Amino acid sequence: MGDYRPAGLDDAFSDRPGTETPGAPANLPQLGLTGWLRWTWRQLTSMRVALLLLMLLAVAAVPGTLFPQRAQDQAKVAEYLATHTELGPWLDRLGFFDVYASVWFSAIYLLLFVSLVGCILPRTRVHARALRGRPPRTPRRFDRFPATAAGTSTDSPRQVVDDAAAVLRRGHRWAPFWPVYRVDVHDEGRGAWSVSAERGYLRETGNLVFHLALVGLLVSVATGQLLHYRGQAIVVQGRGFANAVVDYDTFEQGTAFDPESLVPFTLRLDDFEAVFDEQSLQSRDFTAHVTLTEPGQDPRAETIKVNHPLTAGGAKVYLQGNGYAPDVTIRDAAGEIAFAGPVPFLPQDEVYTSRGVIKVPDVSGDQEQIGLVGYLLPTAQQLGEGIYRSSNPQPTDPMLVLSVWSGNLGLDTGVPQNVYQLDESRMTQAVDPAGDPVTLYVRPGETVELPDGLGSLTFEDLPRFVALDLRRDPALVFVLVFALAAFVGVAASLFAPRRRVWVRATPAGSEGAGRTVVSAAGLARGDDIGLAPEVDRVLAATLGPPPDGDDASDNPPDEHGDPSPGPHGDGSPDQHSEVVRPAPPRATEETPT
Repeated sequence: MGDYRPAGLDDAFSDRPGTETPGAPANLPQLGLTGWLRWTWRQLTSMRVALLLLMLLAVAAVPGTLFPQRAQDQAKVAEYLATHTELGPWLDRLGFFDVYASVWFSAIYLLLFVSLVGCILPRTRVHARALRGRPPRTPRRFDRFPATAAGTSTDSPRQVVDDAAAVLRRGHRWAPFWPVYRVDVHDEGRGAWSVSAERGYLRETGNLVFHLALVGLLVSVATGQLLHYRGQAIVVQGRGFANAVVDYDTFEQGTAFDPESLVPFTLRLDDFEAVFDEQSLQSRDFTAHVTLTEPGQDPRAETIKVNHPLTAGGAKVYLQGNGYAPDVTIRDAAGEIAFAGPVPFLPQDEVYTSRGVIKVPDVSGDQEQIGLVGYLLPTAQQLGEGIYRSSNPQPTDPMLVLSVWSGNLGLDTGVPQNVYQLDESRMTQAVDPAGDPVTLYVRPGETVELPDGLGSLTFEDLPRFVALDLRRDPALVFVLVFALAAFVGVAASLFAPRRRVWVRATPAGSEGAGRTVVSAAGLARGDDIGLAPEVDRVLAATLGPPPDGDDASDNPPDEHGDPSPGPHGDGSPDQHSEVVRPAPPRATEETPT
């Protein structure tokens, strides 16, 4: 296919000696390493890439809600790996069980941070330069602007312009010290003066505040993840715990957290009050009465309620749950005490039917280990032969209903176990001569013999327990501050109007000696329904109210015989000034000459 060159199109450089032959491939310059780095930086700091990274970060956080995380529950992770033998190891290699500390999630997080910083810095320089600049000069013609108004005044042009500048500088009634417009007065020569005003830089300021707040949120969340800790502890009535890692049932900490930084306070549960509705048995109030002892201070009584945490050692102590912890004593076949103490049973319904497991590994001699699984009924009600249920959450008539297992509890395998579950794979359930499982029914103060000569069980008492959740995140205050700053920045960027207003005052000439012609115009970025009223307000405030002593006869009547309306549209007379809004141009049919 031949080269086509339009006739009459000459290239001034094509006929010069040493140039390439027409039609030859263009010799494009190579970007090089510096060019590619500059191009990559510009792409990374663009707004579309920042939005893409923000969406990608939200998507990357989804696996953290779908798969168990080691930081929250290592036992569930181990259970998942044991159940999914093929998929589990691959997910583990890819970091799906520790999403928020994985390489790919951290990479997206850092790229978003760099993108926002690279986007904000140049825009901040441009915005600072614009804030130091002067408003644009007054255009020569106003007739093309979307909002215009005109009037006359008996003051000199300079006086009118100074009044207009004062009106534009004046702040709102709720913030008079804060100027609304940036104002610049110009001498246009031949007795004409003008003032140009500009407002709306708060919109870009709000946009930058929003982006800076996003950066602050990223830094705060990352700092909180590094320095935070969270622990759960079950405290039985009459006992306590110390704020140490070894005393927590579960403990989660940030990468940079130092366990030595824990404040060594102690907390003892003195009493627990639970209030239930007498008719519906719904819970109404829970109160934990505790004694707090902080370093260097005397013990003091405190209370913890739902949604009313206790502050201790810089951490918030929340009341997460409560229940009953039957206090039992188990003797083995040799009559030695193999287990003694309270065992928390977890509530399963609104009447506190609680399920629990009692594991007895320390038995004498070669006796098999003992496991007891069953329920606690706070108020036992018999429905039939060997059938009971709880009818009230309060401990009116408590009873333990237990089945007995013997064998190897599997506590020495090295695999973590749930204390509320019994591994029955190496255990055998006790049965009666008929082959039916043996069930024990025990009330407080009673002692029953275990089947197969395993020993005995005594139900000593029924104390309460509370589940406490302790959290400390030093970045929470900063997260709140930056979240509020982001909200304020978005509101300012969405609702702050961007306007320019000009007012020009010129002598009326020989026909109107001693009067000044005043015209005003406004321009907004985008649609602004308040622009025309703003122009009218500025011009009306500049020309001022009508002088005293005038009456309606000074205004010529309209076609209905009524006085024509003044500049304020209420029929008030005005010899001092007159505001006229020009009618918008109409499309007319051109008459051929």
